[in-house]
Amino acid sequence: MKRRSILTGAAAISASALGSSIQADAPQRVIRVAAGQDRFSEHLPLGGGRSIVYWKVSAKDNGGVWSVFEAQWQMKGGPPLHVHQSQDEWFYVIQSEFVVQVGDERFRATPGDSLLAPRQVPHTFAHVGDGAGKMITAFQPAGSMEAFFLEQSKITGAPSAEEVQRMFRAHGMEVLGPPLAL
Repeated sequence: MKRRSILTGAAAISASALGSSIQADAPQRVIRVAAGQDRFSEHLPLGGGRSIVYWKVSAKDNGGVWSVFEAQWQMKGGPPLHVHQSQDEWFYVIQSEFVVQVGDERFRATPGDSLLAPRQVPHTFAHVGDGAGKMITAFQPAGSMEAFFLEQSKITGAPSAEEVQRMFRAHGMEVLGPPLAL
């Protein structure tokens, strides 16, 4: 078999597999989001200003197949131990240092490191480095993560444990424990 026919066949298989997961109403256009900018010109503060979320790829851009955001961590800490029922979550550290727990394993992650937290596996992370931290996170499928972060950004003060659990459950997640101890 010639090289060109092998590549053409591989491309057709990949396109077929990908095409089956993309909804027909997904826009077919290039979307560029500049450095330091948000897909919708919204910078969502979370955790009392502990972090700021910048959407880079929205579920609206690809029929809900996936979404990506950049989080800038101003302080140390992270979310509670939780699980996504229907989404894989991928982390990629850009700046500073994070501890990421996936299942029973803990990893120290520095710039260039990435980790995958498969759906239905408990996970959490915490910014532990000096100065500001920066991490890219992707969700596949996108689910309602954008709505979750939008809801979180509207919270003033510290929510009760019951309110945190309600928010997580409303968006397909379950809180299983506290944030990582620093």
